[in-house]
Amino acid sequence: MIKRTQRIPMRDLATLAAEDRETVEKNAMNGQVFNIFKVLAHHPKLVKRWTPFAGHILSKQSLPFRDREMLILRIGWLNQAEYEFAQHELIARRGGVSEQDVEKIKQGPKGGWNEHEAALMQAADDLYENSVVSDATWATLSKTYSTEQMMDVVFTIGQYNLVSWALNSFGVPLDDFLPKAKA
Repeated sequence: MIKRTQRIPMRDLATLAAEDRETVEKNAMNGQVFNIFKVLAHHPKLVKRWTPFAGHILSKQSLPFRDREMLILRIGWLNQAEYEFAQHELIARRGGVSEQDVEKIKQGPKGGWNEHEAALMQAADDLYENSVVSDATWATLSKTYSTEQMMDVVFTIGQYNLVSWALNSFGVPLDDFLPKAKA
């Protein structure tokens, strides 16, 4: 992964207006506000409008957990987004994605997957490289996915592509609990 320089500092949430602080703190997990939200706290109106969509993609969409995390990890890897990859590697591993799977995700569609999983990897590669899922990839995924799921494939990759760009550009540092975080 390419190391990024932190360009936007983490905001002291105590300096925010109560409403804005509440908006940011709604994204806390187990009482912890992640570094991405401490940086995004510089733009509370964006956080307020972006997080419902992000929440849908993360936890309310139609894709199986494993497939969703494979897509997120692949687009994070393609973007060399250290923060994104580290966060979702932890999430994926907690949900049963193996260390071997994570290594195969780095290899992409040719990582020794079954047809469906190779197509998931290819969908991320297609969108990253060409801004469109190829006809062949679409046909393969459509064998097992509904129209709604196909839409969720595209929106999942797109959402985490956007997040990867933001994390890389802002230089958000790894949260302390993530492997490879600076002590």
